[in-house]
Amino acid sequence: MARPSKPNHPVTVRLEQALYERLNQFCEDSGQPKTVAVERALAMYIDDYYEKMKLISNGGEAK
Repeated sequence: MARPSKPNHPVTVRLEQALYERLNQFCEDSGQPKTVAVERALAMYIDDYYEKMKLISNGGEAK
């Protein structure tokens, strides 16, 4: 029996050919579907951004 789908929102993007090929290779190597790989990469990027913004707002001190 299939798993129930999680709430989602379809997104369409245009990638440079070289980046798309890197994504395909990564997915083949890691065994991840492209959706999972992109979701994880995007979450990591956003988390990193907010962590850096927090450091900047604290004057460079980690808290």
